[in-house]
Amino acid sequence: MGKSILTKNENNEYTLVFLKPETVKRKLIGKIISRFENKNLEIMKAKIMKMDVSTANDFYSEHKGKFFYDELISEMCKSEIFCIILHGKNAIQVVRKMVGSTNPFEAEPGTIRGDFGLDYTNNIIHASDSESSYIRESNILFP
Repeated sequence: MGKSILTKNENNEYTLVFLKPETVKRKLIGKIISRFENKNLEIMKAKIMKMDVSTANDFYSEHKGKFFYDELISEMCKSEIFCIILHGKNAIQVVRKMVGSTNPFEAEPGTIRGDFGLDYTNNIIHASDSESSYIRESNILFP
């Protein structure tokens, strides 16, 4: 895979976020996006898409063989997701802090997962955890 068009720029960086099917179904897109905008993160790209099994397998390849993998793939493919690329100062770190712990029952109140998450699989949101993850993931969802 090639390097993404949007990469780190001085102190500013890019990150990929997507809101999972349950989040879209619950009509939480606006509430969550406004949190990023309030933190001065700029939306560079956005789209709604339905992830197919091949894309989901590619995206979540690092989790293959884990106890939650099959359920995760099934959940991600059941309906639309909302994908965005955000840009701003320390965007990856800032977004990860805003998102909160993967397990919504362990996520702090005030984080996205802490406020909206329902369970481990339907934990509302995905956010890239590093620049290399951002590049790999953005090339999958924004080819």
